[in-house]
Amino acid sequence: MPTEKELQISPLVPDSILHNSRTLVNLQSLTASLFGVVAGILGLESYSGFLFYLAFSLLTTALFYFVRVAPASSFASSTPAQKAGLFDTSRYFHSPIAFWTGGLGNGLAGYILTWTLFYGLVRA
Repeated sequence: MPTEKELQISPLVPDSILHNSRTLVNLQSLTASLFGVVAGILGLESYSGFLFYLAFSLLTTALFYFVRVAPASSFASSTPAQKAGLFDTSRYFHSPIAFWTGGLGNGLAGYILTWTLFYGLVRA
């Protein structure tokens, strides 16, 4: 457990960052399966199915950002000297790249599984 002095020097707590990353990965895995169901019912094939996954996964991450991360970031950095960029996630996650694209690979297997299952059920 970090001491109070360590937290003042580096206010990012590794356990909290890990918890935030796990929460986002769980959300993306769940929504990837739901997107697979929708893509299978719509009968999407080939590139259109993968573009559907990419677009809606990024949309899910953007919604998560605007609902959970952005309000907390703007509230936490209320002074002008602490203002960060619009899409700065460094306060709650390891890096912006990990935040925006980290869940794309994790949910892909579940997406393909449910996509092909529901495509086969609807088209059979």
